[in-house]
Amino acid sequence: MDKKSIDTDRIIQMAWEDRTPFDAIKAQFGVSESQVIKIMRSELKSSSFKLWRKRVTGRKTKHSATRSFEKGRFKSYDQNKYKQD
Repeated sequence: MDKKSIDTDRIIQMAWEDRTPFDAIKAQFGVSESQVIKIMRSELKSSSFKLWRKRVTGRKTKHSATRSFEKGRFKSYDQNKYKQD
């Protein structure tokens, strides 16, 4: 598996996580929220993409500026499986 597909898989996983803000994805991969949406649209089935968009639209935890807490889990429980080179 090449680095690009590993990164894409990880971006998709982080995008599905409720507590991972888009800012964390940008910090780790340099991918903006609009780019994440494009990745999700191209990589997911149409029904899965619609479900994801419905889930994250308006969700405060996906946008750092609207989160009600300053500190939280930045990394998922399995973050250590994915090493940055």
